[in-house]
Amino acid sequence: LNWGEIFTGFIPNFSLLSEPASKFTEIIAKSSDPGYWNDVILSSQRDRMVTAAATAVGINMTFLLPYSMLRKGWGRAHRGLATFDLSLGLFLPFFLATTCVVIASASQFHGKYDEGLLDPAKRTALTEKLQGAYDKNLSGIQAKLGEAKEPNGTDKQLAAMLVSRDAFQLAGSLENLTGNKAVSQTVFGIGVLGMAVSTIIILMLINGFTVTEMLGAEIGGMKHRIGSILPGITGALGFLFLWGDGDARFWLAVPTSVFGMVLLPIAYITFFLMINSKSLMGDALPQGN
Repeated sequence: LNWGEIFTGFIPNFSLLSEPASKFTEIIAKSSDPGYWNDVILSSQRDRMVTAAATAVGINMTFLLPYSMLRKGWGRAHRGLATFDLSLGLFLPFFLATTCVVIASASQFHGKYDEGLLDPAKRTALTEKLQGAYDKNLSGIQAKLGEAKEPNGTDKQLAAMLVSRDAFQLAGSLENLTGNKAVSQTVFGIGVLGMAVSTIIILMLINGFTVTEMLGAEIGGMKHRIGSILPGITGALGFLFLWGDGDARFWLAVPTSVFGMVLLPIAYITFFLMINSKSLMGDALPQGN
């Protein structure tokens, strides 16, 4: 592993909001229409950066954690314990898990493509799953160039690089580690299932607390239970009917997180005003030294 590049990756690079990643810069210049590929890659980068920001410090941290502390009966005397719980119970596991996922996916997919998409002799079963997305990317540059001009080899490489991998390709990347396709698929599947179950549980808890606060209902009552179960029902219906397309399912986190980022500043401003409100906080109002 290149630890220098890994540690550099922890430093935010805001230039990626206005220019493609360095691995794409040289190859874009050799394409038939650099401006087109520049716009496509920038749009994808921005969505993923916003998604990362929205999910890294999302509403679960700003709402559920303090509310769960109140439910435990923790107060000012437990501030040290709360800091310890936040650090080891939330930040550290999130940091380690996210770091491993990003490093693994970047080493396997960033700036790389399935050679079978360009060379029929190298096609595999995984290539077939990527073909539809590759054809869609290629048709985009073809429409931009017009019928009079064909995409060059670099355009085809870029179209292959920008194919969004799904769970099958991500699981397949573990085969080099396990040496067994069945094992890699099983390990990855268990991990994805664990993330999905833990996420929906958190969202259900948040929604239940939110509904009780909005309606002034009793915690543990029927309204609280209905509020808690709603995300599970709507999530299942949305998954089946609104996001039933195979390409959309695995990438559902991107559009939902982008939408969440729009609402996140509202939550932050509200919490900031509440924390600094003397009438609301009373003697517990934070004071600087």
